[in-house]
Amino acid sequence: MKKHNFNAGPSILPREVIEDTAKAILDFNGSGLSLMEISHRAKDFQPVVDEAEVLFKELLNIPEGYSVLFLGGGASLEFCMVPYNFLEKKAAYLNTGVWAKKAMKEAKGFGEVVEVASSAEATYTYIPKDYTIPVDADYFHITTNNTIYGTELKKDIDSPVPMVADMSSDIFSRPIDVSKYICIYGGAQKNLAPAGVTFVIVKNDAVGKVSRYIPSMLNYQTHIDNGSMFNTPPVVPIYTALLNLRWIKAQGGVKEMERRAIEKADMLYDEIDRNKMFVGTAVKEDRSRMNICFVMTPEYKDLEADFMKFATEKGMVGIKGHRSVGGFRASCYNALPKESVQALIDCMQEFEKLH
Repeated sequence: MKKHNFNAGPSILPREVIEDTAKAILDFNGSGLSLMEISHRAKDFQPVVDEAEVLFKELLNIPEGYSVLFLGGGASLEFCMVPYNFLEKKAAYLNTGVWAKKAMKEAKGFGEVVEVASSAEATYTYIPKDYTIPVDADYFHITTNNTIYGTELKKDIDSPVPMVADMSSDIFSRPIDVSKYICIYGGAQKNLAPAGVTFVIVKNDAVGKVSRYIPSMLNYQTHIDNGSMFNTPPVVPIYTALLNLRWIKAQGGVKEMERRAIEKADMLYDEIDRNKMFVGTAVKEDRSRMNICFVMTPEYKDLEADFMKFATEKGMVGIKGHRSVGGFRASCYNALPKESVQALIDCMQEFEKLH
């Protein structure tokens, strides 16, 4: 039976990327050595990091004056590194979910943190719109896609202060204006690579402005100066990221990824809105293209476990909703084919007919 991978992360990757990574794990570049056992400073590996950075900049149209870093620690470490490097007195945060809240918590250890708005009172089912960003803030932090609650900021905000964004789960799914940000970061395990590497796009002249001492490993300047090679980087995930970046380019780039994301999301949301057994959890205008969250309607609530079992038997993988929302979550990242979305729709329609 074909499996349809809707996991929220670690998540689906293009099959050819997985297969080519597997080949390199057995024999990297005909060296007779595994990718897992070569030195990160081997002459064969430096070109991997170099090309990955070049493709990052090309695909996202990153302007001059920015560095692309491949680090460890996940987005959770960036929650700390961002204020360490950029927060001198005050930072502003938009609270749109669990990850935004965790980022805000870490920042409070470095200075004043202003929560400009929050949708917590509505279980984060919408993105706040009417708020004021303090003009004396060192930066304004946003989380562009909220995997747990299925909401997404689909356009770059106009901010009076420099912006920082956690784009862990929607990077490469739409074009972005990088010039509006001093830092964009994310765990790679959604649209880029397996878990283990973190990408950071950082504006070079924004670094080094705070007065505090920053430990070497937590200082962006360290990694800019050393080309992500200050310490041993996560070699295998970086290589997979390179293969995935090549795949995105070959498919038509970020604009094509956006077209596909819109098409897949529209298909599934149309079915959720049509089918009387299901209802979406996020406000329609803020619905995520990456993480589509829905529950059973009240009259069919008692069939939730039955649908989960039914869908699993049909090959749907990873559609159980996060415990804080319940119901179901279909994560439709770049590598998920339209056929998998159609298979889930067919499953929902078949279940509807049975009940």
